[in-house]
Amino acid sequence: MSDLLKQVYDVVDAKQGDDIRVIDFRGHSPFFDYMLIATARNERLAMAIIDAVEDLALSLGLEAKHIDKVKDSKWFLIDLGAIVVHVFYDGQREYYDLEGLWKDLGTLKM
Repeated sequence: MSDLLKQVYDVVDAKQGDDIRVIDFRGHSPFFDYMLIATARNERLAMAIIDAVEDLALSLGLEAKHIDKVKDSKWFLIDLGAIVVHVFYDGQREYYDLEGLWKDLGTLKM
């Protein structure tokens, strides 16, 4: 597990992300190693989580490859290269069921 992953997890947890899961894509994706999925209680909190992850990346000299936090979308994303963070609210996590889609891959205990 990477040090960056641990730091990202801790930031999402500190910002009150709920039910945080990490799917291990190492050896299964040429684009990223880990997918971190969390739930936020509302849009404002979801945006704050994404902003905090971006601030962490910038503090480490990293630039996000992509940030998707369109107001009212209910699904926010930040791509840090090796780690892609998804933050859902208002039932969207269950609707898209990324964990179910990738259930054959292992999740990491943090």
